Amino acid sequence: MPNTYTQIHIQFVFAVKYRLALIAAPWKSELHQYITGIIQNKSHKMLQVNSMPDHLHMLIGFRPDENMSQLIQVVKSESTKWINDNHLCHEKFSWQEGFGAFSYSKSHVPNVIQYIQNQEAHHHKQTFREEYIAYLKAFEIEYDERYIFAELL
Repeated sequence: MPNTYTQIHIQFVFAVKYRLALIAAPWKSELHQYITGIIQNKSHKMLQVNSMPDHLHMLIGFRPDENMSQLIQVVKSESTKWINDNHLCHEKFSWQEGFGAFSYSKSHVPNVIQYIQNQEAHHHKQTFREEYIAYLKAFEIEYDERYIFAELL
């Protein structure tokens, strides 16, 4: 799009299906690289990605010519295929439906990057569910408790 200039920073958060702890330390860096490749191939800029065993955070410089839902669907489907084709899990891997998307101004980007980098330390104090609900409240997003990343019962 000629004459279109934007600065859009979005943090995406999504969970492993049923929030199972399937993302293992031995291959999580490769997963981050793979997802970074997907983002870059779609002409977005990966600013930071990190995951815990049951969820993933990524902050990207987002291009306005793509639909967010379609981008996340591609990231989820291609990364799921990569994980399953490489037999990285002891069971079939899948991401849970849905995602969180939170926008930030340029001045907030360094803090968000640091937050994403420090996920392991952060989750010693707060569960993923607590963290996610805190995001929804901080961004004043209405939500239904029934649809907050379901756990396997």
